[in-house]
Amino acid sequence: MKPLHREFMEKQADMIRHKILSADGNLSDQAVLRIIEDQVLENQIDMDLQTCREVILRIFAKIRSKLGMLQRYIEDESINEIMVNGRENFFYEDGMGIHRVEDVFDSTEELEEIIRNIAADVHREINEMNPILDARLKNGSRVNAVYKNVAVGGPVLTIRKFSKDRLTAADMVRRGTLTQQCADYLCAAVECGYNLFVSGGTSSGKTTFLNAISDFIPENERVIVIEDSTELQIGNIPNLVQMECHNANSMGQGSVSMDMLIRTSLRMRPDRIIVGEVRGKEVADMLQAMNTGHSGSMSTGHGNSVTGMLRRLEAMYLMSARIPMDAIRAQIVEGIDLMIHMARFRDGSRRVVEVQELLDFENGKYRLNPLFRLNSDMELVFTGNALVNRSKLALKGYEDDGRLQ
Repeated sequence: MKPLHREFMEKQADMIRHKILSADGNLSDQAVLRIIEDQVLENQIDMDLQTCREVILRIFAKIRSKLGMLQRYIEDESINEIMVNGRENFFYEDGMGIHRVEDVFDSTEELEEIIRNIAADVHREINEMNPILDARLKNGSRVNAVYKNVAVGGPVLTIRKFSKDRLTAADMVRRGTLTQQCADYLCAAVECGYNLFVSGGTSSGKTTFLNAISDFIPENERVIVIEDSTELQIGNIPNLVQMECHNANSMGQGSVSMDMLIRTSLRMRPDRIIVGEVRGKEVADMLQAMNTGHSGSMSTGHGNSVTGMLRRLEAMYLMSARIPMDAIRAQIVEGIDLMIHMARFRDGSRRVVEVQELLDFENGKYRLNPLFRLNSDMELVFTGNALVNRSKLALKGYEDDGRLQ
């Protein structure tokens, strides 16, 4: 939008606000939109129809929405990520990749007001004393904001949206995320109570994948789900408890961390515990849960490969306790049965690239049993290796199940 048009918009917006405030009663969105249209069309000079429409929508957003010009991008279901780097750099991501928005915020103050509105809606605040915000919108979108005194180019706002359409394992097979054989294999592993860990890079589809394979959990089990921000949509388990972390308030009180929630979940009589994503010292509590009879527990984490993820788990465990590395590795090996790694490809697709059984560690190295991996044609194929740890199969009566041969 040209500077002249922006100046016109600001002037008209102030006049429209005055009209609305002086009107009797509460006006509907339709009534406000009619006032804006009349005001803009009556006073515009040398603007084409498309520009008039843009000005009308911008004024409506500024007046009626706490999210301003972001509102329509948040409502657009084809967009999965919104990235604002200062008032002049606005990007969004959809299935076709990342795109730059030509329009910009009218001022840094406008962007700051939107960020403060988001914080206020979740009873939080963001300012120079509290310059970082992690929150959720009412529609479940995850929000991160960094204030201008920390971000050099102006306030930064990132909004990750989540699809309303819950993907199943069958959907993922159709999309090529994994093969039917791999899906059947993991279905049997989940049913039998093998502990699974899903690794991958940012936006590789870890949470969506974990959501899908949770459908294989038997309905008669009690499941406790713990997340930093609620993302998982588990609808097939009647006996389900979902908890999320809570940041401290402006007085530094009320913080509820993931490790606190994992520890308290052990007193809730869980059959399985699902930890949305581990990032730090809560790894120790997660592994303790997996090692104390909660078969079938699952979690995710950021890593570049299965072996890279195992090294990261070691480092995160050390944030909790300084114990010998061999003891940490023993906890990891005893707690996790299968490692699943996902990756995002250049075309935007997310795929499972390897599934490995974690067997043991020798001479400082983990011993892994590759079950599925990409071949030279970038296809996920079964390696032919048999599952070594078959005790959980026997306990569940699945010893002869052909899916895990």
